[in-house]
Amino acid sequence: METFDPQKKEVWKKVKGILKKSGIAAILIVAIPVIGFGSIYNIQEQEQAVVTTMGKPRAVTDPGLHFKVPFVQSVKKVNTTIQGFAIGYNPNDNESKEEDSLMITKDYNFVNVDFFTEYKVSDPVKAVYGSEDPLKVLQSITKSSIRTVIGTYDVDSVLTNGKNEIQTKIKQMIMEKLKAHEIGLTVVNVTIQDSEPPTKEVMEAFKAVETAKQGKETAINNANKYRNEKLPEATAQTDKILQEAAAAKARRINEATAEVAKFTAMYMEYEKNPDVTKKRMFYETMEKVLPNMKVIIDGTDKTSTILPLDSFTGGNNAEKEKTE
Repeated sequence: METFDPQKKEVWKKVKGILKKSGIAAILIVAIPVIGFGSIYNIQEQEQAVVTTMGKPRAVTDPGLHFKVPFVQSVKKVNTTIQGFAIGYNPNDNESKEEDSLMITKDYNFVNVDFFTEYKVSDPVKAVYGSEDPLKVLQSITKSSIRTVIGTYDVDSVLTNGKNEIQTKIKQMIMEKLKAHEIGLTVVNVTIQDSEPPTKEVMEAFKAVETAKQGKETAINNANKYRNEKLPEATAQTDKILQEAAAAKARRINEATAEVAKFTAMYMEYEKNPDVTKKRMFYETMEKVLPNMKVIIDGTDKTSTILPLDSFTGGNNAEKEKTE
C-alpha cells in the first residue's frame, strides 16, 4: 500500500495550477490523440506505400496496419492494380481523336488506329519520385512508339493481318524506353481497338480487297479439293499405262528372242547342209507364192499365162460368196 505524502500532494497541486494558467493542458489533451492516430497507417491489398524518413524513401509492400514516426516520416500510397488509358479515342463516348489516331504507314497511306494500353506500378519508389507525372511520361512514350512501329508497316498489314505483330513490337519498344526513363511503371498489354482508312472511299476499297482475298482463298481451297479428287485417279491411270507398257515390252522382247532363236537354229542347219536348206527354203517359198500367181516370166522373151484353176473348181464363186 502506497504511503501518503502531503508534501508530494502539494507539489502536484502546484504543477496543475501552472498547466491551467499556461494552457498547456488543453494542448496536450488535443495533441496526444492526434499524434496517436497519425502514427498509424493502413495498406490495402492492392496498394503499396512509400515511407520517406528524413528524405530517404523505402517501399512498404505488406498489407495491413503500420507505424510511422509523426513529423519525421511521411507516407504516400500507390495503387498497384492494372490500369489503362486510351489513345486515339475517348473511352467514355468512343469519339475519335484524330490528332492521336491519324498515322502514316510505310507505303505513305493514312490510317486511323485506336489503341488501349494497360499498365501497372512496378517500383513504387520510382513511381513517386522518378517523375513528377509518370503517367504522362508513359502516354508520351506510348504515342511515340505507336507511330514509329506503324510507320514500318504498309497499310494492308495495319488494317488486316499484321495487328498481332504490331502490338507485340509496340509493347517491346515501350518497355525498352521505360527502362531508360525509370519512372516505376511497366506495360502489361497494348491492344489495337480499331483500325480503318480515313475516308469512306478508301474504306470501301479495302473492303473490296478483303473480299478479293477471301475469294482467292476460296479458289485455292477449291483447286486443292479438285486436285485431291483427281490426283488418285490420274495416279491409277498412270500405273495402269505403265503396267501395260511393261507387259507389251516383255511380250515384244520374248517374241524377238524367239525369232532370234528360230533364225539361229535355221542358220545352224544351213551351215550343215547349205544346198538342202536352200532348196527347202525355195520350195517353202514357192508353196506360198505360186497359188496366187497369174503370170510367169522365165527370163526369155516369152511370157506364159497360167489358166486359173479356180474357174474349173468353183473356187472363184466361193471367194465371191465369201467377199459378199
